[in-house]
Amino acid sequence: MITFPNAKINLGLRITEKRSDGYHNLETIFYPVALEDALEIQEHAEPDSNISKVDLHISGMKVEGSPEDNLVVKAYRLLDEHFQLPPIKIFLHKHIPSGAGLGGGSSDAASMLKLLNNYYSLCLSDNQLEAYASKLGADCAFFIRNTPTFAEGIGNIFSPVDLSLKGYQILLIQPDVFVSTREAFSQIRPCRPTCSLKELIKFPIDEWKDYIVNDFEASVFPQHPTIGQIKEELYRNGAIYASMSGSGSSVFGLFTPDKPLPDFSFDSKTFCYKGLLTQ
Repeated sequence: MITFPNAKINLGLRITEKRSDGYHNLETIFYPVALEDALEIQEHAEPDSNISKVDLHISGMKVEGSPEDNLVVKAYRLLDEHFQLPPIKIFLHKHIPSGAGLGGGSSDAASMLKLLNNYYSLCLSDNQLEAYASKLGADCAFFIRNTPTFAEGIGNIFSPVDLSLKGYQILLIQPDVFVSTREAFSQIRPCRPTCSLKELIKFPIDEWKDYIVNDFEASVFPQHPTIGQIKEELYRNGAIYASMSGSGSSVFGLFTPDKPLPDFSFDSKTFCYKGLLTQ
């Protein structure tokens, strides 16, 4: 059985306060994008006690870390604890770049939970799947329902948002730049906004650039000017809204349906995705 985990972008990201546990509260809107990995599971033909419980095979883009630390393996083991699943082989083809603020690993994990639920008829509801997903990462649960969502808390408290960008075009660019989470938070000054992002998103899209911001840009752009330059270039080429996604390093631009997407010249290490938004 195969599925195709998709990416997300952040429409705005405000860091509202630092918590006593060291984490930060935030508000953001997760929006699904049809940039996809491929995830397949197969049962072992002749399982026996000598076969590994789960074998992970990764192709496509490079993924750091050991297989045991991969979120798809953790998702399998999480359900295996409760349902004693058979040994399986997992094939993961990576097309969503890692460390880009696009939620690729989280999407893979959530998709693994849904895949196992369907394949083995576990009869888990979306609420139950979200509860499992939340144990794997703060934003993993978003990918269970995979619809535009307002997130707060540490990115784990969700509420629906009435928003559709269907038909708009997206140009997403990730330069060969790594932004660590610690680096992104290094100059953040939490501040509770006077107007919630849930209200700002109701403004006309061509006004978003004046009101909807990603707080991480203030700390990331001075340290990595290339990322900020990409955002500027998107606006110069007709984007109606452009922003860094998450804590970086990818930047996206939204374009009207009738606007030809620009062609940029990048080096071979720069990732570029063009597509339509479908929700």
